[in-house]
Amino acid sequence: MQQQHRVPAPAAARPAGDGADVEAGAPPPARSGGWPLQTLFSWLPLLVAAALWLYALPRTGFRDIGDHGLLDRFPAAYYAALAVLTAGFVVTLRRAGTAPRWPAAYCVALLVALKAPPAVLYDGVRYAWAAKHDAVITRLLAEGTVHPYTELSGGMSAYDQWPGFFSLNAALVRAVGVEAAASYINWAPVALGVLTLPVLTLLYRTFTDDWRLVWTGVWIFQLANWVGQDYLSPQGFSYLLHLTVLVVVVRHFVRPGSAGPLRDRAWLDPAAAAVPPPTGTRQRAVCVLVLAPLIAAVNASHQLTPVMLCATLFTLCLTRRYRNIGLLVVAGLLMLAWDLTMGRVLFLETLGTLRDSAGDLLGNSRAGYAGEPTGPGPELVGTANIAVVLLLAALAGTAVLLRRRLARSALPLLLAAAAPVPMFAVNDYGGEMLFRVYLFGLPGTAFFAAAALVPAAGAAGRGARTARRVTAVALPVALTLLLAGFVPSYYGKEGMHYAPPAETALVTRAYDRAPAGSLILATTGSFPGAYTRYDRYERWFFTEQEIPENLTMLRDPAGYLARGIPEGRRAYVILTPTQEEAVTGEGYLPPGGFDTLVAGLKASPLFRVVEESRHGLVLVHVPR
Repeated sequence: MQQQHRVPAPAAARPAGDGADVEAGAPPPARSGGWPLQTLFSWLPLLVAAALWLYALPRTGFRDIGDHGLLDRFPAAYYAALAVLTAGFVVTLRRAGTAPRWPAAYCVALLVALKAPPAVLYDGVRYAWAAKHDAVITRLLAEGTVHPYTELSGGMSAYDQWPGFFSLNAALVRAVGVEAAASYINWAPVALGVLTLPVLTLLYRTFTDDWRLVWTGVWIFQLANWVGQDYLSPQGFSYLLHLTVLVVVVRHFVRPGSAGPLRDRAWLDPAAAAVPPPTGTRQRAVCVLVLAPLIAAVNASHQLTPVMLCATLFTLCLTRRYRNIGLLVVAGLLMLAWDLTMGRVLFLETLGTLRDSAGDLLGNSRAGYAGEPTGPGPELVGTANIAVVLLLAALAGTAVLLRRRLARSALPLLLAAAAPVPMFAVNDYGGEMLFRVYLFGLPGTAFFAAAALVPAAGAAGRGARTARRVTAVALPVALTLLLAGFVPSYYGKEGMHYAPPAETALVTRAYDRAPAGSLILATTGSFPGAYTRYDRYERWFFTEQEIPENLTMLRDPAGYLARGIPEGRRAYVILTPTQEEAVTGEGYLPPGGFDTLVAGLKASPLFRVVEESRHGLVLVHVPR
């Protein structure tokens, strides 16, 4: 591809005598005599944070998770490690122009500190949906093929219709020589985070030369990414590809003769990067050929991400500078080609449901399937989620209003942040559309939130000095508040996500007892092992319905379930502590409802206890 060239910074922004680029208005590089002290202040917080983190992990009580998830199981040393990392990051930002590797190191350290504890500590798969994906990969390894037109219960047919991510992991399992994806599954958030960092950095560097703004944006993105879609999932993988396509587009799909006022660098915000030069038709055609396999991989792996990608490309076409109809057409055709072939069954079914969900903004923006969160942990999680979103929106809105030049020069990031919003009007995506819109709009939102906390480089005068004093206080305060919101959002419901090996073993034994074709009943699918050998059994997660129906069920649990079991079908009920956490915390059942359910089933002659322990209860249906 054609090499991108940047316009040299003005002479006033370059230190005399050394030719190294620094952002205008940033503190000047230290003299050589200050080097040891600066290096000490760069290294020391990293070392102290690492020591505190390593001290804290063995003392984390993950085997006895309470009402607040891991929040009250992490020792104080863990939170101290996060605080030290935040302080060290703020300090290294002052030298980001001459030493950008230090903020980068802190961003990687933050990623590991926040998301590696389950991978290091847990003796089982974290999160039920990750275990579900492990089951899909295991089946693909065993059969060596997919069955896109075979109907499976519980919506599992979709995994055969969009198998790209699972095929990649099956190949990885064989290449590495491990038994299953479960051996590395808990490391997926860290791995995807590490892969996302350079992509996000390159995206931000397209619109600013200020390394302080770049790394602050990356830092905020990590703290604001509480959605939890970075586990081993098609969404996490496709999201990374989505960002990669966006980076290539904003850097290599610049139409000639469309720069307009952007040609004059003096018009730009002083922090803005040199505008990428226009690209010729030949280069854009080559880029389409390069991007086509990535876009195809997105379509082969996930249903929603291709729609978000097309929406983003469409919004970019609203500008003359990034109006690339050909790329949008290619992305749309690839999406339709997959939807009408491999994904045809679910695609046609989805089109039928759009009539019911289209325009239902209230229903489409709900935060989940069930009722209101119940219990200290889930309630705190909901509050923290809202607080992070409001703070992020306030910061980004402030930057758009006060740094209008940066907003205009980084218009593609604003458009990319707004592109997912119309999805509210057309589909609820199983009650998760709110989270997906937030996730896909996050890169642009995080960038402008950072712009509100990093003073514009090169600004002078009394107002600029006042802004620098304000942001000197606002930056650490805002980062601390975002950190305080992330930790409960990510770990506040850990009782739903961690199951001890004994509980998983009980579930496995239940499946071993059940003949192929049996009906498996559970309150919800949110427990490890819920989809074990999913192609051999039918499942009924009987509380995943409207709340009034669940209250009706609790009046006579045994009779209600027995009436739903087809005549002559062998049926087993599996109830575990993880399910209790999920159905109570997510509001499927009222407090005490799970105990009422267990007592009703055990007392009824319609069900017989097969196995019971503190790790769960297994019953078999006894036909009359």
